[in-house]
Amino acid sequence: MTLSFRGFEKNSSDESDSDSGEDFEEFNENDSADSIQDEEENMSDDEAATTMDNETKNGDDDEDEVVKAIKAEKNKQRDHPPTITCDDFIVDISFNPSRNLIALANIVGDILLYEYNTEETKLVNTLELHLKACRDVEFDIDGTTMYSTAKDKVIMAVDVETGKLKKCIEDAHEEPVYSLKCLDDNKIVTGDDGGTVKLWDIRKPDPVFTLKIGDEHVSDMITNDAQKYLVCAGGDGVLTTIDLKGSKIYTTSEEYDSELTCMGLFRSDSKLLVGSSKGKFYLFNWKEFGYHSDEYLGQKHSIQCMVPITQNIVVTSGEDGVLRAAHMFPQRQLGIVGQHRLPVERLDISHDGQFIASCSHDNDVKFWNISYFESIDSIIDVNHKQNKKKDMSNNLPSSSVKNAADFFSGLA
Repeated sequence: MTLSFRGFEKNSSDESDSDSGEDFEEFNENDSADSIQDEEENMSDDEAATTMDNETKNGDDDEDEVVKAIKAEKNKQRDHPPTITCDDFIVDISFNPSRNLIALANIVGDILLYEYNTEETKLVNTLELHLKACRDVEFDIDGTTMYSTAKDKVIMAVDVETGKLKKCIEDAHEEPVYSLKCLDDNKIVTGDDGGTVKLWDIRKPDPVFTLKIGDEHVSDMITNDAQKYLVCAGGDGVLTTIDLKGSKIYTTSEEYDSELTCMGLFRSDSKLLVGSSKGKFYLFNWKEFGYHSDEYLGQKHSIQCMVPITQNIVVTSGEDGVLRAAHMFPQRQLGIVGQHRLPVERLDISHDGQFIASCSHDNDVKFWNISYFESIDSIIDVNHKQNKKKDMSNNLPSSSVKNAADFFSGLA
């Protein structure tokens, strides 16, 4: 935005007390521009500084209050890393769990590693790992090993510090691998486009088990700290739970009327939230995966991704490119965290919980400071009557768009 400012001061000439035209003409000749300039040059430094201060003050008084508010917003100290703009479509992102490092997986099969802080993002490594489009990238629990998978059916394990390849599993699945989840003790699980899930110990050449759970892609997988059950969301609208210890299917849910796209855990892992391509959320009690305990319409667009922020708050996004926050217990919309011009593909949260990152179809990765949620979480009024339409359009502090009411509140 280009702003123009007006700070000019026009001084009118003093009227002459002289009653003769000759005197007036004589005044114009003697008080020439040169004599006025000489007078200004003979001013003391203090007098000149005072004059400049007065002119500046008068100019500032002429500025519109809205312009001042805009300038104040522009001059605020940055509280989040700058946007990363990429040449290629970003398929997935993953924050390192122990340092300020984020991995970006793109459509040409490369993984880009960026260090970040509030002032800059710095590309520290480009890893050309896959021959086809990446599908998923994840760090292990310590952040020392990075796993990736792609449409080429290959699973890669890379040392984060050196960038050297630790493990390469070719033809890991018969179908392209769609999703990957890190467990502990060198174990990962992968799901493919054809509904097959495999558990791997990367120290061994073959999978620990292989289970066919459906006919559509495995869109997301999740487990809790105990890692007894692995819950898989499917493109066929079915939630399938695998008993990891017993290497068998534990239960399957009813078939829902849309693709199940993403999942998150809340309330000390006792509640499972599942998003869908029709904008609905389904809430399950942990271990009770056959049928949801509650459901509600989150938005009219497809929900592609979610990230839990606190034990009660989730941020979701998808087809409309808007990141929205909701409080789950009680359920109510909190507002807009941020926005992209195009659909959002993935979300993730930093190791310290201060930022979330989002990647969009416009090849941008944006960062949002969400530290304010800790205070919001503790002051939610359970008896407050929700205006859902108003709350869904409310711009939260991290949003790049300000609410008109907030913006003009200090201008009265």
